[in-house]
Amino acid sequence: MKQIAAAKFKERCLSILDRVDPEGIVITKRGKPVAKLIPIRTASAGLIGSLKGKLRIKGDILSTGARWDAQS
Repeated sequence: MKQIAAAKFKERCLSILDRVDPEGIVITKRGKPVAKLIPIRTASAGLIGSLKGKLRIKGDILSTGARWDAQS
């Protein structure tokens, strides 16, 4: 599997994205793997955005529902 240092990936990101193969590329930082770049398969690419307009949010999603006082 191909590996590339994070700094080099940052420099060449757009060109790397154009030619990433199905096996992917491991991105390293100080010689240790930190991420793996793999292309989205066309079968799963259709999942992105497929639930738009089909889900409803009920209640406040930014709250746990628990009441608390920061002063106590």
